[in-house]
Amino acid sequence: MESILEQQRKAHEEIERLEQAIVDQFMNDPKSHKERLAREHRVSDFLDRISSRSKFLYELYLDSDMARKTEIDALSGTSEFSEFYGRLKAIKDYHRRYPNETVEPLELEFINQTKSNGEDELDKLFSGEEGSGRFLDLHALHEQYVNLKNVKKLDYLTYLSEFDNFAEYPKENKHGEYIKYLEDLRSYLESFFGRVKPLSNLEDIKETTRKSFLQQWESGNFPGWEKQIGSDEDNNLFCAACRKGYKKQTVFDAHLTSKKHIKAANAMVKRGIISIDRETQEKLLEEAEKEKSSREREVAFIEALIRKYAEILGSQREDTKANVERKRALTDRERRMELEAEEVDDIESESEDEDKIYNPLKLPLGWDGKPIPYWLYKLHGLGVEYPCEICGNYVYMGRKAFDRHFQEWRHAHGMRCLGIPNTRHFHEITLIEDAYALWEKLKSSGKTDEFKPDTMEEFEDQDGNVFNKKTYDDLKRQGLL
Repeated sequence: MESILEQQRKAHEEIERLEQAIVDQFMNDPKSHKERLAREHRVSDFLDRISSRSKFLYELYLDSDMARKTEIDALSGTSEFSEFYGRLKAIKDYHRRYPNETVEPLELEFINQTKSNGEDELDKLFSGEEGSGRFLDLHALHEQYVNLKNVKKLDYLTYLSEFDNFAEYPKENKHGEYIKYLEDLRSYLESFFGRVKPLSNLEDIKETTRKSFLQQWESGNFPGWEKQIGSDEDNNLFCAACRKGYKKQTVFDAHLTSKKHIKAANAMVKRGIISIDRETQEKLLEEAEKEKSSREREVAFIEALIRKYAEILGSQREDTKANVERKRALTDRERRMELEAEEVDDIESESEDEDKIYNPLKLPLGWDGKPIPYWLYKLHGLGVEYPCEICGNYVYMGRKAFDRHFQEWRHAHGMRCLGIPNTRHFHEITLIEDAYALWEKLKSSGKTDEFKPDTMEEFEDQDGNVFNKKTYDDLKRQGLL
């Protein structure tokens, strides 16, 4: 079993790896809608893992069972060496029992996750009508809406424009099937929102919507619910058995013969309640009004949430309307051609993904156009940076490139601009100040190595004798060569 400190170390490492994986995801710009959506879902999964590991770390640091303190005391007490060798022996015994056990580094896990583009899983999240999150699919909800009582029978395109307009629906009919329809509509929009915008916080949106809704509700100007409950009900038209008030005498009289009222009245008689005085009736009326107000406020809040979701998903809503209008204008043959074109595009995008070179570590490319092996990258020290101020703060990767650059044009040009000869004395000198200091020292000591043609340029005669330029010219003028 791993020690508490080792569990903490692993959790910290995993969190750092996850943070780096999120950074790597945002370093690459997505080229299509599906790539962007797949990236956001991967980042959302990484954030969930960070949250889970942070919670695990918090519980370990809380140390409610004092296991961490006991372990630290054992390591820092008088028997720390025996504790160390005991743990070392346990590790050796484990590897002796399992000598060939393969261990995958944590870094490879995130590399393998980044390799998978996630578009296959993305296709499973959306229906064909939703087009990978570009369009809404409200066909089932539209059918549920047109089957409600006292609603205008709208076609699908009109419904897409007005599904969040609840003020036109009568307040008296907002119960039963209407509430079920609202719950289904809210559930779908929340599900679609979570799939299209996985990095957005749905709970924050709900909380913000609730605050603005309560302000409108208390002021009595929420759309569709402007008139407060019980404002036009008479206490004489209140049924204590049904705990419900009525607006008209005819409706009140008619309900007295209904099965629901008779059942409620019999239940009151069984409880020993035969008659109700005025005070009790007013109390029951007040309780009924509170229950009704609470129930209607919940319905109104669902409507407010749906309006907010429709506002946030405005672009998808407009794209859906445009897509429905476009499909209506297509013939059957054009629809089939469109489906075939989409299949061809998917195949081409898959082939493009296969041709892409996967290089998350930004390794240099070899002679075959592919990244060089990581061990070769480490062997040559290509991850070490060598800046040179004389070259205009150019950075050379690896010792080999750094040593070679002193004879290359960029460093020679920088030395020429400084007015200093690029000789072997200035090898390893990268700072301008150091180059000037060494040049002054060489000039004062007479070791400048300036090129003097008369003494340093060499010539060879027909017999193979070598002379400097001055001696060669003198002998030639005398006719001795």
